[in-house]
Amino acid sequence: MEKERRISSPGAMEDTSSQKSGQSKEVLSSLTPEESPANFIHVKLEEYEPADFSTKDLILKKAREVCTCNHQTIITFFCQLFPVLDWLPRYNIKTQLLGDVISGLLVGIVAIPQSISYSLLASQDPIYGIYTNFFCNIIYVAMATSRHNFVGSFGVLCLMIGQSVNRHLQLAGYSGDNSGSSLVGNSTSFSNGTGACDRSCYAITVALSLSFLVGLYQILLGVLQLGFVAVYLSEPLLSGFVTGSSLTIITSQMKYLLGLKIPRHEGVGSFLLTWVDLFRYIQNTNICDLVTSLVALAIIVPVKEINDRYKEKMKAPFPIELLVVIVATVISYYFNFEERYKSAVCGGIPTGFRKPTLPDINLFSSLAVDALPIAVIGFAMTVSLAEIFGKKHGYAVRANQEMIAIGMCNLIPSFFYCFASSAALTKTLLKESTGTQSQVSGLVTSLVLLLVLLWIAPLFYSLQTSILGVVTIVNLRGGLRKFHDTPRMWQLSKLDTVVWWTTMLSSTLITTEIGLLVGICFALLCIIFRTQRPRATLLGKVSNTEIYEDQSTYKQLSSIANIKIFRFESSLYYANKDYFKTVLYQKTGVNPILLAAKHQRVEAQANADAGNSKSFFGTRLDCLKPAKQRTEKPPADASPPSIDMHTLILECGAMQFIDTVGLSVLKEIRRDYKEIGVQVLLANCNPSIRHRLREGGWAGETDSGGQLAFHSVHDAVRFAERRYHVQWESKEKKDAVPDPEDLNFQASL
Repeated sequence: MEKERRISSPGAMEDTSSQKSGQSKEVLSSLTPEESPANFIHVKLEEYEPADFSTKDLILKKAREVCTCNHQTIITFFCQLFPVLDWLPRYNIKTQLLGDVISGLLVGIVAIPQSISYSLLASQDPIYGIYTNFFCNIIYVAMATSRHNFVGSFGVLCLMIGQSVNRHLQLAGYSGDNSGSSLVGNSTSFSNGTGACDRSCYAITVALSLSFLVGLYQILLGVLQLGFVAVYLSEPLLSGFVTGSSLTIITSQMKYLLGLKIPRHEGVGSFLLTWVDLFRYIQNTNICDLVTSLVALAIIVPVKEINDRYKEKMKAPFPIELLVVIVATVISYYFNFEERYKSAVCGGIPTGFRKPTLPDINLFSSLAVDALPIAVIGFAMTVSLAEIFGKKHGYAVRANQEMIAIGMCNLIPSFFYCFASSAALTKTLLKESTGTQSQVSGLVTSLVLLLVLLWIAPLFYSLQTSILGVVTIVNLRGGLRKFHDTPRMWQLSKLDTVVWWTTMLSSTLITTEIGLLVGICFALLCIIFRTQRPRATLLGKVSNTEIYEDQSTYKQLSSIANIKIFRFESSLYYANKDYFKTVLYQKTGVNPILLAAKHQRVEAQANADAGNSKSFFGTRLDCLKPAKQRTEKPPADASPPSIDMHTLILECGAMQFIDTVGLSVLKEIRRDYKEIGVQVLLANCNPSIRHRLREGGWAGETDSGGQLAFHSVHDAVRFAERRYHVQWESKEKKDAVPDPEDLNFQASL
């Protein structure tokens, strides 16, 4: 690598050298762009030789690594697939067990009412929600790299599952919301290991088949190392989607709070149609359910707010949900709300486990599309929560392993009558705040749910569904609080706020699946828009430094006379090439194409005038004119246009890449400016751009980008100043020598 040598420029040349600008084209034409001015040494860095890249060799290398089979690789494989084999032998019972037991018990107590209420949201019987939380926790303990995630029923996923299940129930001919309703106009019997399949049986068959596909998608994404897909679901997008889904969930639960029997709408506009039906049948409100719901809300909401406000001072949050559920069940049982006031109740909840079953393969074709957004949202929530708490507590999380883990939590439990699950936000926050140390707390939670499955579940027979609706709605407060954050978000990023509102409104007013797709597409369009119309500025110099910054942002920056420094804050590619040229001409005030055309018109007019003058005065004044005489100056309106710069520097520090179209634009700009006497230099190009310039012949065949691409703006400025001075001095010396023909003419006189 050559050593860099600094040279002091002969002058700052700042702001006011417009007298020389009109002659810049003539001055710069004396040297070619590849020539260096005297006493200036251009810095060139020697690059490493690029490594030989062979796709075949890479594939063979990866294949050898995968196919190598020995004792160590087998142990490593199983430790990576089941992280519990790595951390469990190092588990410290004295320091970690107490925190895990307390956290597991508290999360289990909270999970009992939420499991039942979220089953209602997924259009399933309560027992299946308990199954889901029980089996998922056990599997996640063995396969997760996160110590704090709680995997189980999640409100947004339950909403999407319920929509898919209800759609298939309607297609199969089931009517009404009663679990015991039979087929309408369809005598087909579905075998699920227990004879004929009623509405409840078909609903769980659809749900477990959907869970199987969701798990299969997630495992494939993890095996193929596609965990990076989650980065396309930005935080504003996920937040808007969760908020929109929360509004949809609240809308779906309002009929339980009011005790109304209204049809469940699906598809586009279901949110508005549900509210229309709620107001249409408001006179049929069940007063018992309404009063019970209001009392439960008045008790649960304040207590949960107190829990949130004083969570740092409280050793554990007060389990108000479970307490309300127990009290409401007892009151409903002793006062016989079901018979006396026609209140809807949970009904019989069986105990124990059912025999494993297989998903219905015939449903896969119709569920394949429904499973995809559920899989994406499930792994996005799981991975994002795992990374958040992993970073907070200082341990590493493997995104691809988390995807495999959540995929197995959906695939394997689908054989045990479970629906799709993911990391649940509220229970994960509770788990972390109550001092969990490892996933052993998940085993404790599963033990609590096991007690419910074996003995306690039948006691919830008289629990009103309105109470379950209240529990569901109260746990959506976090999503609704995002409305309070939008003004702050607007101050930080208006575009992110627009993404949030677009995703939220589309998820609410259209459907959750389409809303997610709209949000992703709109977020990607915003990224394209940012690169298609980025900021573009002219740079000025900070006095007595080598720093150049944006003149429209910072004060007291001085311009370099006859040199324009242009910064384009994005990569240059086919989508923004036209905007690049437009904003460049606008900022510099010089459009080389228009100037060149105007210059040609002026020259043509001057030549025409000179020809007419010569034909008229030629015979009379030939004796008074020398053989060679400089032409007279044209009129002011016919003079060639002048420009106030001789060098244009393109600051490329913000450009990550340029494609072939971008390279063509740079070459075109260089050629156009060269025609009007302005040289174009590049500065701060990264190695990939410099390589593209060399390969594309940016500076011609002799010197591929050498003198025209500098490692800093200051070097480019010094080069331009020094070169202009050298050319100016050479022109003055040339003008000082008299023309021999003029001397002969003067001698003859």
